[in-house]
Amino acid sequence: MIAMGGAIGVGLFLGAGGLLERMGPGIILSYLVCGIAVFFVMRALGELVLHRPLSGSFVEYAREFIGPWAGFASGWMYWVNWVGSGVAEITAAGIYVGKWFPEFPQWITALLALLVLLGVNLLSVRLFGELEFWFSVIKVLAIISFLVLGVWLVLTGAQVGETTAGVGNLVHNGGFLPMGIPVVLMSLQGVIFAYASMEMAGIAAGETKNPAKVMPRAINSVIVRIAFFYVGSLLLLCMVLPWTAYSGSESPFVTVFSSIGIPWAGDIMNFVVLTAALSSCNSGLYSTGRILRSLSRNGEAPAFTARMNAQRAPYGAVLFTAAVFLLGVLLNYVVPDEAFEIATSISSLGVIATWASLLYSQLRMRKLAEAGVLRRPSYRMPGSPYSNWVVLGFLALVLVLAGFSSDVAARWSLYAIPLLVVALWVGWLVVGKRSAPAERD
Repeated sequence: MIAMGGAIGVGLFLGAGGLLERMGPGIILSYLVCGIAVFFVMRALGELVLHRPLSGSFVEYAREFIGPWAGFASGWMYWVNWVGSGVAEITAAGIYVGKWFPEFPQWITALLALLVLLGVNLLSVRLFGELEFWFSVIKVLAIISFLVLGVWLVLTGAQVGETTAGVGNLVHNGGFLPMGIPVVLMSLQGVIFAYASMEMAGIAAGETKNPAKVMPRAINSVIVRIAFFYVGSLLLLCMVLPWTAYSGSESPFVTVFSSIGIPWAGDIMNFVVLTAALSSCNSGLYSTGRILRSLSRNGEAPAFTARMNAQRAPYGAVLFTAAVFLLGVLLNYVVPDEAFEIATSISSLGVIATWASLLYSQLRMRKLAEAGVLRRPSYRMPGSPYSNWVVLGFLALVLVLAGFSSDVAARWSLYAIPLLVVALWVGWLVVGKRSAPAERD
């Protein structure tokens, strides 16, 4: 549920509206292709987790199988992912609340959301788990409700707003690819962000009882359900209403529920997507806390980020991330209309780096197993090593295509790559190689 809760966030509940507005029904193809890539990433993660379950797993696997520098780089890039994602989530919370209170400043809502979730993460791991479980239940039930409603509307040809639901909406208003295939390809970076956080299962593995039994089942079920929820939801959104009905300023699910003529339906769905945003930000504070603590124990992050409170929460790391989230509050104050796109574009860089790290770590582990150095778990990534290289090539293509995107925020993220590379290089020169292996929890 934690993995599903992290993955079902504003990338689907809000970001899909903007992608539909710009790309049309062809965006379904992007979600399908990226979903296939996610399948292999998650299976690579599953094999690594079964090799050795660790808290802060991405950092440790990269350090073990690639090198100390890779642990440093992957940890900080995963942090970049969640900083961008967290800013996007609190921005979305401001947008959702704005539906009810248009005059209420978006940046104040973002700040209040951050303060509430900060308190949750500092109190206890158990409270985080319980809250995240129920957040996830709400989101999953909402998606299932939409799927059931959407299928019924399409099968009965119901009147939704000023249009009739049906398969024909997929090809009306310019066809299935109204903007052409090249424009759909440019959307891959935004879709990658939508699938981010599925790897949360790996972060939680180190704090899970009997991971050898739990993790394979969790990973397999998450892959199937997320793909079904994402692709199925996008397909129904395009059949219930024409793609021209959606916009980036409102959740497409709220658009549908507001159009079916049931009083308060849109408001109820708006509440659901608000909890979705809070849930994903909650996951971000949790995961970055564990990652930064893992880095700090190796002298690769500020020493205070390794500090734990009486409730076993890494309060130093959580406070460090929350302090950077405040820059997102400032972004909502300065450019509220662009804050979401800027945040998601930056976050996607961290997502791609994290996934590439997992794929390459599994590749190196496989080579060591072939040399007899270690034994591979029975739960393995299918098609390896060829599938590793295909997905790595796909991730590289996503970055290249961002340079041709009409979305200014996407191009900014590409321009930020050299800056991040230099920052990581300088950072590694400063901290040097770790003097001793990390302490195992």
